[in-house]
Amino acid sequence: MNEVTQSIQIECNQRLDTLYRKHHKWLGAVAFNISQNQETTEELVSELYLYLGEKCNEKLFYLDSFNLQYCRQFILSRFINGIKRDNKKKRLSDDYDVVDTEYDYDRDEKIDKAYDEVKEELNGMKKRKGWSSAMIYEHYWFSDKTLDEVSKDIRISKSTVFLAVKKVKKHLKNNIQNPFNND
Repeated sequence: MNEVTQSIQIECNQRLDTLYRKHHKWLGAVAFNISQNQETTEELVSELYLYLGEKCNEKLFYLDSFNLQYCRQFILSRFINGIKRDNKKKRLSDDYDVVDTEYDYDRDEKIDKAYDEVKEELNGMKKRKGWSSAMIYEHYWFSDKTLDEVSKDIRISKSTVFLAVKKVKKHLKNNIQNPFNND
């Protein structure tokens, strides 16, 4: 840790201490006003302190503490994100509670066949002049990486990766029959 980072960390800790001493009750009241639940209030305020301590962003310093407007907005957005996350979990669990249809093994075979067709077409592209685009697409398609991560992996621009993926997708769409059009 260099001297600048260390001095910012010390300053951050002092400001967190001041924030706690001067504004903890107010932050608790803000969180309770938003959540209407004591347990959630404590979680939100704790998350705020942890976030400010970990990030130690000097842009948030204000007077002798932290920007209170930012703190209020942080608590509000974390509460809203928590509700969205809980609703999504509930919705997903509701979707999978009742399974009233038998498993479709034929669909698995269709998926495997389509996958093999895509691999064959990519291998064919590699043998022709589209080999570089096919290689980029294959790297993107076989991994769960984003375009940005792929571009960093193979050290080319994100736009080049995007264009290669777009080109290959168009080629595949034109040359391979989609077995799931009837679904």
